[in-house]
Amino acid sequence: MSGQPQGTLFVVAAPSGAGKTSLVKALVERTDSVAVSVSHTTRPRRPHEIDGVNYHFVTEEEFERMIAAGEFLEHARVFGNLYGTSRAEVDRINASGRHVILEIDWQGARQVRNTIVGARSIFILPPSTETLRTRLTTRAEDTADIIDRRMGEAISEMSHYAEFDYIVVNDRFEDALEDMVRIVEGRGEALRREAQSERLAPLIRDLLP
Repeated sequence: MSGQPQGTLFVVAAPSGAGKTSLVKALVERTDSVAVSVSHTTRPRRPHEIDGVNYHFVTEEEFERMIAAGEFLEHARVFGNLYGTSRAEVDRINASGRHVILEIDWQGARQVRNTIVGARSIFILPPSTETLRTRLTTRAEDTADIIDRRMGEAISEMSHYAEFDYIVVNDRFEDALEDMVRIVEGRGEALRREAQSERLAPLIRDLLP
């Protein structure tokens, strides 16, 4: 028996374009005690993406086999594609004593909260609706129709912010990253949803008309 302390499971969710992936990448690079669990997906790989690094890209048939075998901690269909978190990978990272970060949507976050005692959840918000649309447009990877659809999905996604333990606003990247570090290190009380609700009320009204 090694006595190695178990890490904490952190779930991070956000609407597309809020900067979740960039923040999580920077957090992992900055904090040795944190590792990201790479999700499985049936979504086609984008040109810059690397299998096993950005996602484990699998066929729908393989994904369904993994569901049937009980290999996922959580899974959900998002934008018509399946995404899931491997139980084995999360257990491996946790057993090493490091904290695990899951980048998933609100559906997956809800499944994890209902399954894993002690899991912590973080929701990332953009600083305004205008900024969110600008970020989605600047990515230049999607058509105008897809961007409009993603804006609609973003509003739906953001409507679940109140289910999360912590709220981080990604306005200035370095500030948002510091907020993430504070949460992971146990110094994030000021960022808890209860503390943020009144402070962020005007932003919530802008994002959720």
